[in-house]
Amino acid sequence: MNDGSSSMRTPLSKVRHLGSAHSGTQHAWQMRATSIALVPLTIGFVWLVLTLIGKDYNSVRAALGGPMASIVMLLFLLTGIWHMKLGMQTIIEDYVHGEHAKTAALLVNAFFCYGIGLACVYAVLRISFV
Repeated sequence: MNDGSSSMRTPLSKVRHLGSAHSGTQHAWQMRATSIALVPLTIGFVWLVLTLIGKDYNSVRAALGGPMASIVMLLFLLTGIWHMKLGMQTIIEDYVHGEHAKTAALLVNAFFCYGIGLACVYAVLRISFV
């Protein structure tokens, strides 16, 4: 008979739908939200790139320096990087078993993603304001 009394989860945990790490549901929702956000952002980014094919250097710089192009690029890049960070975090948590190795891999993942994000923001802002 499964009346729930043999569960190791607390009643509050059952209500909040949290697993042992207390963040599984939030992590899953963030992955879904970034996936959904990336659909129109990818379409916008691809459209932007396709409109720039065959243009000379100055035309491309002028187009990328506009506010809409910069915003689309920043949103696309930062959402994609956040999605990548979450995905790699899931893989690391699931498949790296040593506690020290897991902590090191999660730190490397975070620093890599934040570094790439800062580099992308710098590049887009540099193109926009110069």
